[in-house]
Amino acid sequence: MALLNPKTETFAEFDPRTQALLRSVVDFFETKGKQALTADAHRAEWYEDWMEFLAESRVLAYLATPKAHAGNDSDKRWDTAFISRFNEITGFYGSQYWYAWGVSTLGLATIWQSENGKAHARAAEELDRGGILGFGLSEQAHGADIYATDMLLTPDGAGGFTATGSKYYIGNGNVARLVPTIGRRTDLEGPDAYVWFLVDSRHPNYRLVKNIIHGQNFVSAYDLADYPVTAEDVLHTGRKAFDAALAAVNCGKFNIGMVALGIVQHCFYETINQAAGKILFGHPVTDFGQVRQILCDAYVRMHAMRLYHERAIDYMRCSTPEDRRFVLFNSIGKMKVTREAERVYRELSDVISAKGFEKDTYFATARGTIDSMPRLEGTAHVNMALTLKFMASFLFDPVPLPPVPVRRDPGDDESLFRQPGAAGLGKVRFADWRLAYDKYRHLPNVALFVEQAERFTGFATEAPATEAQLADLDYQLAVGELFTLLPYGQLILEQAALTGATEDIVDSIFETFVRDFSRYALDVFGKPSSTVAQQHWALAVIRKPETDEQRSARLWDEVRGHADAYAMNP
Repeated sequence: MALLNPKTETFAEFDPRTQALLRSVVDFFETKGKQALTADAHRAEWYEDWMEFLAESRVLAYLATPKAHAGNDSDKRWDTAFISRFNEITGFYGSQYWYAWGVSTLGLATIWQSENGKAHARAAEELDRGGILGFGLSEQAHGADIYATDMLLTPDGAGGFTATGSKYYIGNGNVARLVPTIGRRTDLEGPDAYVWFLVDSRHPNYRLVKNIIHGQNFVSAYDLADYPVTAEDVLHTGRKAFDAALAAVNCGKFNIGMVALGIVQHCFYETINQAAGKILFGHPVTDFGQVRQILCDAYVRMHAMRLYHERAIDYMRCSTPEDRRFVLFNSIGKMKVTREAERVYRELSDVISAKGFEKDTYFATARGTIDSMPRLEGTAHVNMALTLKFMASFLFDPVPLPPVPVRRDPGDDESLFRQPGAAGLGKVRFADWRLAYDKYRHLPNVALFVEQAERFTGFATEAPATEAQLADLDYQLAVGELFTLLPYGQLILEQAALTGATEDIVDSIFETFVRDFSRYALDVFGKPSSTVAQQHWALAVIRKPETDEQRSARLWDEVRGHADAYAMNP
């Protein structure tokens, strides 16, 4: 599958019930139509019709209720593959619609990790009702800094607490009945003081302050004033409260790559439809070389995004407490795929031009959301810093590991709720990244990229970092850009081999990677702290990608074939 075309997509990789549920999501948006969709977005009108659809279809109950809490309904499970396709569809039509689920992911993951059976039952009941959840972590003054939380819990003398404080940037706080919230006890110090507890937004001591954004989704500020917290409301305490927050974010941020891909695919259709039908100086806009280059580059990068994320699904679903490779691939998906989407959007803007500002285009509504994708659930820089923790073991300490199978079965990914603590990430082991590349070394741009990658493995010895650079996050992030391309390419090639992606597409993807690697190397060269050895190394790895006129012509024919292939119902 190249691009998502909702009108022809069958979702054949899934069981019939899942196919029908995904189809119903598409039908909701196509029935609503583009005019109503964009008008609601510009008015920032709360999507009550979407809430009604979620309640009627119960799609969230079927993709997010672990089997252990599903009662007798065998079709319910927490299914990462199902979730990813739901994310893509909602991103395709409007990420503000996805947001209701995106926040619910975090709240649910916090609950499913707990040992509180009554909380499990409340969450399962809420999903079955068609409800959505909140996630009360962030605060206006501290962001997501758990250590600095000003939500205070005072022991009530009867085994519970009263909670007082404010939360900010909290999605769904206007309608979510269940809002897991973190605070700290006033009678303890250090990690032991922290508590996740359930808040019921219908309680009179819960006060909804406002929506802090102008948009259809509701990003709330809320206050608790002497809110009663019983033992039945407590989800996690002490160190487990920290680990639960991080594990929830690991689940939540995997959503975002496919949302971003959904956004730019719809933008691509609007752009190529506009370009193919517009005559400028007596020629269709698609006759201009720079337009062809932008459209081909966008198409290739979207292919890479999909191939990477589809393979990352398998690693996510096959994860165990002993096999945590998904944490690296998850962070790259969040950081790399979303920024690639941002890049595609910017490039397409130069083609669609003034049309992209018209209020009845999807492109105009996407402008306000595409920037948020790399910045949700940890900024791109935060996820890059996490990625760097794996660099040594990925590059220098590979071990034989069993192949990771394709996972599109209706399985239950409950192991995601049994993640160990955040410590020990440096001990995670990986298979040799070169194995995926070996199958494609005959392609000229893959061979060039492997040459660059092999040079990168020697970077630490050829041009070692100074003591100051080891503490300089700006420098480390520049190095991280180079490193990230290796595992990004690995999963792309693994998925290409599994799906039979054409060699034209694969070589074209790596043509962009050779350019990107060279650009990132030049960034290292230009850093104020770069040493002479690092500058020499950077210049030595710059390569010009191999171009092939016949391959480029075939690629353009494929890209041009998407003109008028999809347009949303009016």
